[in-house]
Amino acid sequence: MDKKNLWQIYDEAELTRLEEVNQCYRECLDEGKTERECVAKTIRMARAAGYRDIREAIAAKKEGKEGLKAGDKVYAVYAERAIVLFQIGKKPIEEGMNILGAHIDSPRIDLKQQTLYETEGLAYFDTHYYGGVKKYQWLAQPLAIHGVVVKENGEKVEIVIGEDPEDPVLVITDLLPHLDKPIRKKTADEFVDAENMDLLIGNRAKKGEEKDAVKGYIQDLLKEKYGIEEEDFISAELEIVPAGKARECGLDRSMILAYGQDDRVCAFTSLMAMLEVEEPERTSCCILIDKEEIGSVGASGMTSRFFENMVAEIVALLGDYNELTVRRALSSSKMLSSDVSAAFDPMFAEVYEKRNSAMLACGPVFNKYTGHGGKSGSNDANPEYVAQLRRVMRENQVRFQTAELGRIDVGGGGTIAYLCAVYGMEVIDSGIAVLSMHAPWETTSKADIYEAVKGYKAFLKETF
Repeated sequence: MDKKNLWQIYDEAELTRLEEVNQCYRECLDEGKTERECVAKTIRMARAAGYRDIREAIAAKKEGKEGLKAGDKVYAVYAERAIVLFQIGKKPIEEGMNILGAHIDSPRIDLKQQTLYETEGLAYFDTHYYGGVKKYQWLAQPLAIHGVVVKENGEKVEIVIGEDPEDPVLVITDLLPHLDKPIRKKTADEFVDAENMDLLIGNRAKKGEEKDAVKGYIQDLLKEKYGIEEEDFISAELEIVPAGKARECGLDRSMILAYGQDDRVCAFTSLMAMLEVEEPERTSCCILIDKEEIGSVGASGMTSRFFENMVAEIVALLGDYNELTVRRALSSSKMLSSDVSAAFDPMFAEVYEKRNSAMLACGPVFNKYTGHGGKSGSNDANPEYVAQLRRVMRENQVRFQTAELGRIDVGGGGTIAYLCAVYGMEVIDSGIAVLSMHAPWETTSKADIYEAVKGYKAFLKETF
């Protein structure tokens, strides 16, 4: 199929809208560098668009008031780390929903529970990386800390250090080339010992202290500024991410360079589409979920019953609850599992199969199947569903492309698609092409972001 550069087809009105969408995207990236921050931002945007917490609807129905009806908008949150939005359609929910699903966790570095220590006059936070990272990419980078510390009494202290221009930044040190000859021959994976990726946080000694004076100064600082003790790190969720804002990239300002675009670029475009669509025929749904980067595990990941339970709540709010209605609603649904695809990079052309690679600025990507090697761990969409999506995109003048993730025995990967397919619903992977995926700073095309919003809106409005 023809992969035409989208910048050649947009008129001035579309270019203006494209820039508006991408300005909003950069703001969302800056405000949402962790799952909790993404959920908080989503709630603010959803409430501004007329959504309400599903708990309000449940409480109202218990008081004998009306439940949900066509046009109503609700959202549900789990543990401030996952959120699902519903807009009730005109058709009965047992005829299925149109679902957009993306994940809001990204590769990063976490603090361990026993984290603060001093050695040789330097204070550190002990760390454990999260998700698929190239460890060496995180060395000698300006880093920030985002997250929460929950005290034993339940008080929650929110922490962001390193983002304000007046803030200090933190760093994981690297070894100078003058001294790295003994380890230079190691593979990239071996070059950095994960246990040595500790965050340098201080060098100032506390007066009057003989032992661990630098650690003592940090302890006093944390208590004075945040009211937290070292023991409070046991119940903390603190994430180390690159410091700095999302930026326009390229002399032509055609791209976005930012942390966490896998998969927040798909989360953003899915959310934008969800908030802009009004009065859909079929109930529309947007899932923004956690833990995909480590296998979608845990109560806030897609392997949990969170989504299924919320569908059951929706069915109950629409009338008399029936388990069969829940099953029919799920099995009759259509879903776009919105996750990023690897953009073809000419600098590393040997690992791609060019004909079946995603290109920047050629529109959202449909991956009929995922997995690796002989499609192991794959979700493989039915051709009938793919044909329906081709029609939807054509009728709505949305440019799209198809792709695989790298050469057959080189690349591959998985998403949340197969976890939703277990309900019997039609699912296909669809996302945005990214350069430098999983690096601290990733690159996307503004044109793809804009076109994806168009495509996702068209999908949510479709009756199938």
